[in-house]
Parts: sequence; C-alpha cells; structure tokens
Amino acid sequence: MFQSPGDIAFRIFNFPVYYYGIILAFAILTGVYTAYLLYKNFYDEVNAKKIIDFSPFIIIIGIIGARLYYCCVNFSYYINHPFEMFNIRQGGLSIHGMIIVGILSLFVFSKIYKMSFMKLMDVFLCGTALGQCIGRWGNFFNSEAFGTPTNLPWKLYIPVSDRPIQYIGYEYFHPAFLYESILDLVIFVILLLLFKKVSKRPGVLACIYLILYSMARILVEHLRIDSVLNISGIPVAQIMSFALILVASLAMIVIISKDKTA
Repeated sequence: MFQSPGDIAFRIFNFPVYYYGIILAFAILTGVYTAYLLYKNFYDEVNAKKIIDFSPFIIIIGIIGARLYYCCVNFSYYINHPFEMFNIRQGGLSIHGMIIVGILSLFVFSKIYKMSFMKLMDVFLCGTALGQCIGRWGNFFNSEAFGTPTNLPWKLYIPVSDRPIQYIGYEYFHPAFLYESILDLVIFVILLLLFKKVSKRPGVLACIYLILYSMARILVEHLRIDSVLNISGIPVAQIMSFALILVASLAMIVIISKDKTA
C-alpha cells in the first residue's frame, strides 16, 4: 500500500511549488533530449542540433494543445469557469491533445528547418513514451488517474476529498497511473530495440508507438473511474485511442507499400 505525500513539494516565499510541475518539466526535458540523441545517432548527426533550437516552441505548443484538449472534454465546467483554463499548476493536461498538436507542429517545423517530418516523428514519439513514463508520476502526487477499488498489495490510498462520490466509502484503489507508467516504459524499450531496424523506413516507428500506446491506454482506461468524459458510456480517451490505432495502422501500410514500390 502506498499514498501520495501531498501535491506541494516546497514553498518559495509562501508560493507553493507542486510536484506535478517539477515532474512534468523533467519528463518533457527527458523526452526532448531522448529525441535529440536518437536523431543524432540514427539519422543525422549534423542536423540533430536543430532539434534543440525549435524544441522550446514544440514544448510550449504541446502544452497548449494538451490543455485545450482537456478543456474541450471538460467543456461544461470551463464554459462556466473560463479563467480556470489558465490554471495548469495542479494538473489538467491530456496526452492525446499533446500528441495531436505536437505532430502538427512537427510538420510545420520540419518544413521551416528542412528536416524529414517522418524522422522527427519517430524520435519525438519515442521520446514521448519515456516522457510519459516519468510524467505519470505527477498524477500520483495529485491523487488522480486511479482505478476501481482494490485490496491488492500495491493498492493506492486516495484521500476522501479526491474520491468520486459513488466510491466515497472506499479507501484503496488501483494505481492506474502506475500501470500506464510501466506500460509506457515497456513501449519505450520496444521502440528502442526496434529503432535500428525500423529506422530504415522513417515513420513506421511513430506508427508503432501510436498503436502500442493506444492499446495500453484502452486497457488502463478500462480500470479508471475518473474519466473526464464518456460518450455513450465509453471514455473519450478510449474512443480517441481506437481512432489513433486506425489512423496509425493505415499510415504504416502506406509507408511500407511506398517503400516496397520504390
């Protein structure tokens, strides 16, 4: 059994600094640096430095996309509390929003910096898997992203204030954030092992990430009881994951087909 020590790491002149922000910053920097190293070692050592140049913009755009997506799926709340949209210090970011907006911004920067869009997707999404593995621990300190009640040895204690009303009488829950963190690490290792072979077909590795992560998210989301939006009883995160699996599968078929034709 384990539980969060609280969401505040320390204070500076009575200004709270949250674990969530510290972990998120570390996760993002780790993901970007991983992307840089992969591009340098597997694709183009000379142009790899360009990733460091435009990464700050990618990070900002990705966070904005993650926040906007989260606010959209919580539209009923934020339409009545619009200024809360700017309060991200305690959470409220969606990885799906970050992925979608991040891919679009990568396309733009690939044109500006004259780099391969497919290669950039490969390295950044591989870095994203490692970043997600780290970033999920921000949910632990916020006592969020947990599953159904359980009495397993690794059960997670959730304070009364953070429990859904229908589970107010339960104390311990599945640490869904931990399950996803472990799966993200497994995905990162798989991608790393495949990189040398699959990198001969740029874009395929990115598709593999999207498929594997979406499958992992569907499994974990099945346990979670704090989904922000359900459509016909199905969490929107699962719907988006199914859509990404379809798109990534079709994209991988096209990439492989073009490569064989060439």
